Amino acid sequence: MRGREQRLSFRSEAETARFGETLAGLLRPGDVVLLAGDIGAGKSFLARAIIRALCGAETDVPSPTFTLVQTYDCDAGEIWHSDLYRLSDADEALELGLIDAFETAINLVEWPDHLGPYLPEDALRIDMTATPEAHKARLIPIGKWAERLEDAL
Repeated sequence: MRGREQRLSFRSEAETARFGETLAGLLRPGDVVLLAGDIGAGKSFLARAIIRALCGAETDVPSPTFTLVQTYDCDAGEIWHSDLYRLSDADEALELGLIDAFETAINLVEWPDHLGPYLPEDALRIDMTATPEAHKARLIPIGKWAERLEDAL
């Protein structure tokens, strides 16, 4: 089930970071945020803002582009930040342990379409685009996120 989509526009990195902080306040173990969009759309920046909101502003948040997954242990629980751009087959997500992490950790997944049949039934998908004027986000709540997002934002 999909909920009502919401569209947001961020005219600065500070606005994007504030949204990340707001979203971080909603997240708990077992949540999955799917970050989609072209290179340079702001996926990694938003993920970094969420992680720093949950783990502390000084937390080092390297891109998981080459490692595929970076994990963080924070007061809010374990966070998995993954970049699936380089996956050649969806089954590689199983090998990474990502599907199991969907049940136990807060998950921020860049390039989620590479999950194929392993896309979770409950997730918040954020499609991001960059224009010269702003970064834009289309929030698509899936499953339980439909009600949660409606109540929160």
